[in-house]
Amino acid sequence: MFSAIYIENEVKRYERVERILNRYPDVPHISCERYGEIFNRNAQNFRLQKRSPALILARKHGNLVLPAPEGYGFDNSPSFYFSHMLNCVYDCRYCFLQGMYRSANYVVFVNYEEFESALSTNIVRYPGSSVYYSGYDCDSLALEPVSKFCKYFLPFFSKHPEAVIEIRTKSTQVRTLLEHTPLENCIIAMSFTAHDEAKRWEHKVPSIAKRLDALQKLQQAGWPIAIRFEPLIFGRDMLERYLSLFEQIFGVLESSAIHSVSTGGFRMPVEYMKNIIKLYPDEALFARPMHTKNGVMSMLAKDSCPHDAIEELLFGFISTKQYYRCA
Repeated sequence: MFSAIYIENEVKRYERVERILNRYPDVPHISCERYGEIFNRNAQNFRLQKRSPALILARKHGNLVLPAPEGYGFDNSPSFYFSHMLNCVYDCRYCFLQGMYRSANYVVFVNYEEFESALSTNIVRYPGSSVYYSGYDCDSLALEPVSKFCKYFLPFFSKHPEAVIEIRTKSTQVRTLLEHTPLENCIIAMSFTAHDEAKRWEHKVPSIAKRLDALQKLQQAGWPIAIRFEPLIFGRDMLERYLSLFEQIFGVLESSAIHSVSTGGFRMPVEYMKNIIKLYPDEALFARPMHTKNGVMSMLAKDSCPHDAIEELLFGFISTKQYYRCA
């Protein structure tokens, strides 16, 4: 699974690290002083490295809990995100991470106890309700058998019902969740694009049917679930493709019990887009008409209001109270 495992000297004696290393005795174990020596070095090629990435086990320094980007989430409460991992095991061509990072290697920050302390401090600082997003810089569940992220943090959030966590994913690694008592304040948010887009651009991602099966099991077990239709990639027959997707998803799930549903168009910082185009100069997706505003590129469509039309289709399956558009 990994070409090598790099371990910061500072975390070598962590029980969590020893467990991971014991899981992969035949993979080369290489010591390093700081993960940036590997992750941030020059002359790396994300595209080539993605074929055989390494795992880097490190300690996260600095601010562990950060304000969520404006317009990112579903709630007006104070919103934050925290990242126990950098990079994703999947290879979605539209993903901003490939333009954000030089390296395709996975970094797992193993100082969970420090994350827990930072979360506790933040929850006290914002009494009442606050929201925490996991899955902004990675897929929260895809590496769960290795990271044990959910296994560690679910008990923490069970003690803090005033704090809500959203776990954003495309993964079917839901065993830990199904073995745990469902939490009302833990939202499992699954991301989808239409069938053609998924087949063409979501490399290594479980099929829509498999993701939907995992989501159905979670809902039947009592977990709050959410649907994220992001990114919307405008194109020919878009309404027909999304209608088919909506019929499939809401024909399986109990629509009225879904926590929230969102849509969001394709958007990316200009600098990230430039980096990605260098990696994939022949990718037709990036040759489509784009619009730049405030340093962010978004995709244009021939139809003046395709996003509005998608929303109208969606409201045939869910309540408007369940919906928000991600800015």
